[in-house]
Amino acid sequence: MSVKRAIALAILVTCGGLTLAATQPAQQGPKVVEVEKIKDNLFMLKGGGGNTAVYVGAAGVTVVDAKNPGWGQPILDKIKELTPKPVTLLINTHTHGDHVSGNVEFPATVDVVVQENTKTNMEKMDIFKQNNGKGMPKKTFKDTMTLGSGKDRVDLYYFGRGHTNGDAWIVFPDLRVAHAGDIFSGKNLPLLDMNNGGSGVEIGDSLAKAHAGIKNVDGVIT
Repeated sequence: MSVKRAIALAILVTCGGLTLAATQPAQQGPKVVEVEKIKDNLFMLKGGGGNTAVYVGAAGVTVVDAKNPGWGQPILDKIKELTPKPVTLLINTHTHGDHVSGNVEFPATVDVVVQENTKTNMEKMDIFKQNNGKGMPKKTFKDTMTLGSGKDRVDLYYFGRGHTNGDAWIVFPDLRVAHAGDIFSGKNLPLLDMNNGGSGVEIGDSLAKAHAGIKNVDGVIT
């Protein structure tokens, strides 16, 4: 199924019904990171929260989302098995703990980038207060941002409120793959977090804008 058809289906589902879900608690037990190869230089890491994307570029590694508390180091350890290149960039799709908590375990040399509303939401989270702001974003964007160039180009988009008020879409144009975090749930009912600006009224429009605005993408990581 094409990305545009899949997003169109999600818009129809949005019109059919909505549900609110609380943030899932951190998982206990052994921290096992499973790897799924998407492209030769793009991997999806499963386990410990939201799916993490690992893009191996010419000069370094870009990571999308850092999972639950305690999973940052397992992510970094798994990346070392995939490439000797350093992690240089961490992008969070939104503010939920299963996507941002692992940030605090990443080196201070890593640039953290989020949509501006997500930074505001993250400032309220205990995990960053307890770690003196370590892992907080160093850069933000409002609507769009481009990082890198050529084959290493990464495009960031914000199309409006939905799952939260800061849901970012991360696109790897050369690979024709996007990471949508939790705003795009395929055929499943979308989950809305009102406490962090989610909107059942606006999510349909936000998905429609993504449908129109993201070009030349064949696959979506969620």
